[in-house]
Amino acid sequence: MTTVADGTVEALGDGKTTIRFERRLSHPIERVWEAITDPDQVIRWWGRMESDLTPGGSFVLRWLNEGDEGEGSGWKGRLTEFDPPRVLETRGIWGAETDAWGASEALLRFELEPDGDGTILRFTNTLDLPDDFATKTPAGWHWHLDTLAAVLDGQPDRDLVQVEGWEDIHEAYVAQRAAAR
Repeated sequence: MTTVADGTVEALGDGKTTIRFERRLSHPIERVWEAITDPDQVIRWWGRMESDLTPGGSFVLRWLNEGDEGEGSGWKGRLTEFDPPRVLETRGIWGAETDAWGASEALLRFELEPDGDGTILRFTNTLDLPDDFATKTPAGWHWHLDTLAAVLDGQPDRDLVQVEGWEDIHEAYVAQRAAAR
């Protein structure tokens, strides 16, 4: 089966890049909201979240697949928009000393919209994106959103450290970028 690069990557004039995904999940909005805000659910598809889920509250997430101690870089910011169960937006610092390009300011936004018995998820990530990560970062988000869907569907948990299937997804984004040039 061929992987389709369904995320879009748009270079902005200020040196930032916006990565967008729109996915339909076959679960009610309340269930999807729980999966993106409950730390016990988030660790199954994204990373370790320690956040104060209130407007202006802290939002901290650590990826599990980097670093000598099994945890690496991540996200540290504030909730700039929080409207349960529809919007979770955080602005902050993307990366850490273990990142290949260091820390930079960024935005993460999850928008949910009911769609019959399911939910439309719109995901946006705006960040400084070095050229050598122009295909890796959207491929990573693609993998994490696929894993979110798998968690919602009740599939066995995927390994967030030894990320299987990422290479095929990454190749789809390499091809997408080559076709756009």
